[in-house]
Amino acid sequence: GATLEQRLLGNASSMVTLRQRIAPLADIDVDVLVLGETGTGKEVVARALHDTGKRRARPFVALNCAAIPESVFESELFGYDKGAFTGAGQRRVGRIEHAHGGTVFLDEIDSMPLALQAKLLRVIQERVVEPLGSNRQVPVDVRFIASTKLDLKAESDAGRFRGDLYFRLATVEIDIAPLRTRRDDIPLLFRHFTNEAALRHGMPDRVPEAA
Repeated sequence: GATLEQRLLGNASSMVTLRQRIAPLADIDVDVLVLGETGTGKEVVARALHDTGKRRARPFVALNCAAIPESVFESELFGYDKGAFTGAGQRRVGRIEHAHGGTVFLDEIDSMPLALQAKLLRVIQERVVEPLGSNRQVPVDVRFIASTKLDLKAESDAGRFRGDLYFRLATVEIDIAPLRTRRDDIPLLFRHFTNEAALRHGMPDRVPEAA
């Protein structure tokens, strides 16, 4: 697979530090909170932690907490048994159980409703899921990586995010610097994305000459 240098491009000191931070964490089973503005590459960091670590042969399951309707959130994450609700004709394995042995990436966790945060906290603490309509507790061996664009400590202080979930997730925090703080990396990134586009469309690899 691609190296950290190939996944997380940049020569700025913040990018060098980021790669140095990720490298020893990849093989450690500790939950991680990734902080960064929209577009800074939080999922790239999560995938790098998974793909360069001992869980790489098992699933990487990404869940966008802002995109899943609250009405189906529990069934998506925890699964359900046959007859759990109208239309549940057969058992369905939830996304967390599906990730057994691998990694669950909780993207934009700051947008998760408070009521669901309590249920997620229990799963993270006990490493078991209880499918809807069941009294079974299914053990799960997963690593949780969560991402946020907000200051979750401030959100928890304001009562908009559970403090106990924040502290449980923030065992390790990784902060990604925005591109505007590392402008010298822009030509390198431009060249990379131009090459990718040319390869994808079967075109010659050409970068326009500077005016």
